[in-house]
Amino acid sequence: MQYAFPMMAVLFWAANTVVNKMTVGVIFPAEIGFYRWLFAGLLFTPFLLHPILRNWSNIRPHLIKIFILGVLGMAIYQSLAYFAAPKTTAMNMGIILSLMPVMSLGMAIVALGQHVTMGAIAGIVCSFIGVLLVMSEGNLGVLLQQGVNLGDLMMLFATFAYALYSTLLKYWQMDIPALQLLYLQILVAIVVLFPLFFFSEKAGLNGANLPLVLFACVFASIAAPLAWMRAVRSLGPSRTSVFFNFVPVLTIIIAALVLSERLELYHALGGGLTLCGVVLSERWTRPLRKKRTKEY
Repeated sequence: MQYAFPMMAVLFWAANTVVNKMTVGVIFPAEIGFYRWLFAGLLFTPFLLHPILRNWSNIRPHLIKIFILGVLGMAIYQSLAYFAAPKTTAMNMGIILSLMPVMSLGMAIVALGQHVTMGAIAGIVCSFIGVLLVMSEGNLGVLLQQGVNLGDLMMLFATFAYALYSTLLKYWQMDIPALQLLYLQILVAIVVLFPLFFFSEKAGLNGANLPLVLFACVFASIAAPLAWMRAVRSLGPSRTSVFFNFVPVLTIIIAALVLSERLELYHALGGGLTLCGVVLSERWTRPLRKKRTKEY
């Protein structure tokens, strides 16, 4: 039963990647990016507003950090995925997203002083080669001739933003309950995304796009983080993070079933290399340099 929570979270996130693609043509990216967090904020407010006001003395010193986290993890990451969706496939988005653990590891080495291991180096190289294969559709020469697809580039930047978000979240270690911290970041996203929503084109909420907005709000914005936090409490952060590797696999399966996207050989090779890189970085923990022992 304890494994049900992390699997539930990654299933919702994988499905949401496909939902990102399904929004194309039925709602504008700036609209769903804003409505998603607005509705999540409205759902959370009755339960979390009073606890936050009571805890304000502990929250106030961290407001700048909370703002940065909200911009990176909620506004930039989620919104860029919607803008990327018209320009790439759901399969590509899922595979590029699988770079997140490796990017986080690289940032942890630089920012948190985490020891460099053989697996970290091999994993980073392997994962980036895998993503390059996907972005070039199996022909690396295409990247040199034509450059990177704009949708893939947006998704790559979105993944980088979320990896930075995860690293800062670990580095800052704020003494704020997880649900309150999530709610505060949602409020930041609402404020930051409102100008983009206000000045952008609008399709309006209707029968075609409202279910997609509600899925993103309820399952991806609320249920998935709650299930993930429950998993971290029961399994620990290290064991839970391994389940994130299922996101690209589940995304490929759902995209094939729902969107009829075709699994190409470069998807399999690139996705396999990326996952192999993640596994290497997590399992091959031999230090890059052995400590020298002093001779007496």
